[in-house]
Amino acid sequence: MGKKVMKVPVSTRAVVARINRKLAEVDEVLRRSRPHYVDGRPFYDQNVGEFYRVDTRRNFLVEGHVDLEALGRELGALKPYEALAAEGGAS
Repeated sequence: MGKKVMKVPVSTRAVVARINRKLAEVDEVLRRSRPHYVDGRPFYDQNVGEFYRVDTRRNFLVEGHVDLEALGRELGALKPYEALAAEGGAS
């Protein structure tokens, strides 16, 4: 019988802020695309996706279609006991 491990939910806004603090050390920033809506559902730019990384010194796209949770874990902005909260959910 295993223990149920509960993770602390962290809002998207908080994760983006944490990631941006880490990326500032290497002159980069994480940006969020503005969606356009079709039938009430958001769609994001095909070239960069919802989140993308920009080199602030060269004004250059570093990475498009960024997985927010994966990048947060890679940079240490999300701890093992934390999870990205679902959009629209309580956090």
